[in-house]
Amino acid sequence: MENTEILDLWSNYSQQLEQNLLLNKKLTRDITGLKVQSLLASMKPGKVFAVMAGILWCLGLDVLVIQLWSHATVFFLASAILQSAITSVAIGIYLYQLVLLQQVNMDDPVLQTQAKLARLRASTLWVVRLLWLQLPLWTTFYLSRQLFELNGLLAIICQILATGVFTGVAIWLFVNIRMENRDQKWFRLMFRGKDWTPMIHAMDMIEEIKAYKAE
Repeated sequence: MENTEILDLWSNYSQQLEQNLLLNKKLTRDITGLKVQSLLASMKPGKVFAVMAGILWCLGLDVLVIQLWSHATVFFLASAILQSAITSVAIGIYLYQLVLLQQVNMDDPVLQTQAKLARLRASTLWVVRLLWLQLPLWTTFYLSRQLFELNGLLAIICQILATGVFTGVAIWLFVNIRMENRDQKWFRLMFRGKDWTPMIHAMDMIEEIKAYKAE
């Protein structure tokens, strides 16, 4: 066999090998993209449930406030109204997340998809931070002047301690629920499951797709 034939064979083999590698990379990107879509789709039912439950919760609170407006204590009315307001904001964030999930398209540029997932992650942190602000309200809705008059100084001290502790925990969580603390044990315990883990896996896979396209 002449040298030219050998070179031709080697050239053809190299071209075929390169085409196979490119095809494998494309298939890998496509499969990874499908996995990302599947992961993000798995988050939708939980968010839809959160929206429906939040709407029912707000409606229930609003009905109570209207019906008991002239009879309930200021403590109960203020606690219920604040609960409803915070939950309403959370519902808005969940609806925004559902829109983001619907807009994610693996045919879009990688940076655009990454930006949407980053907004999804940031809004997830925000909604949890906001919901924790409801914590001290669970220690105030039952208060009344008669309660303190009947139980005296001890009841006042216990109530201040309980509300203070719950308020402190709520403020601490609101301040510290940030990505900078994602390696903390309490953060990992709080953020797991269908509302967080699929999103983090999807973001990791997007990084893989970005790396494939860069090669």
